[in-house]
Amino acid sequence: MSNLSGKRALVTGASRGIGAAIALRLAQDGADVAITFERSKERADELVSRIEGLGRRALAIQADSADPAAVKAAVDWAAAELGGLDILVNNAGIARGVGPVEGWTVEDVDQLLAVNVRGVILASQAAAAHLPPGGRIINIGSNLAEQVPTPGLTLYSMTKSALLSFTKGLARDLGPRGVTVNLVHPGSTNTDMNPADGEGADAQRGRMAIPEYGRPEDIASMVAWIAGPESRFANGAGFTVDGGANA
Repeated sequence: MSNLSGKRALVTGASRGIGAAIALRLAQDGADVAITFERSKERADELVSRIEGLGRRALAIQADSADPAAVKAAVDWAAAELGGLDILVNNAGIARGVGPVEGWTVEDVDQLLAVNVRGVILASQAAAAHLPPGGRIINIGSNLAEQVPTPGLTLYSMTKSALLSFTKGLARDLGPRGVTVNLVHPGSTNTDMNPADGEGADAQRGRMAIPEYGRPEDIASMVAWIAGPESRFANGAGFTVDGGANA
């Protein structure tokens, strides 16, 4: 029997990339999975079909993680359709405002905070009303939360570093209920957002102890472990998966 058999999960921002890999891995491990997406309906529907092909229930919910009402509604809808909620993976995130401080706009700041910070807070708040003992909240951060190796990453890194204290604090708040809260920090991972053959990829590889990009499945494997029963005593922790870039 799979170690997530009977569990119900929601992965935000999961129509592609790391989020899609996480959703598929949780399903492979036995969970029923809901995902949210903003625009990529075709990709979301394709992922739902793949999950259903594994014999699991699946659901795609269109929701903008910058919209507070949509975030809460998505969590509640997922719990209603799946018959409860055991795992929340806060994966949705955006990168904008990359460059010198002089070039940032108020819209850049507001959008990054809305999706990368407020969306995580509100989804976690909504999920806390559903999660039973043994429940999991898993936040997806970035290794750039811990080190900022080059100029121009300040704004994005700041939003990801906010998840450090949020994860630790929420772990304290929910720990007495038997719900754990942990954080995964991906490094350079081959996705549409940061392709392994993209501009600047060689410089990123140059920082790694293992000089190659990660795969979305590498991040999904860590998330799957945290979601499973073997991680029961891991709480308020950060797990960096970056090929040793931050070593």
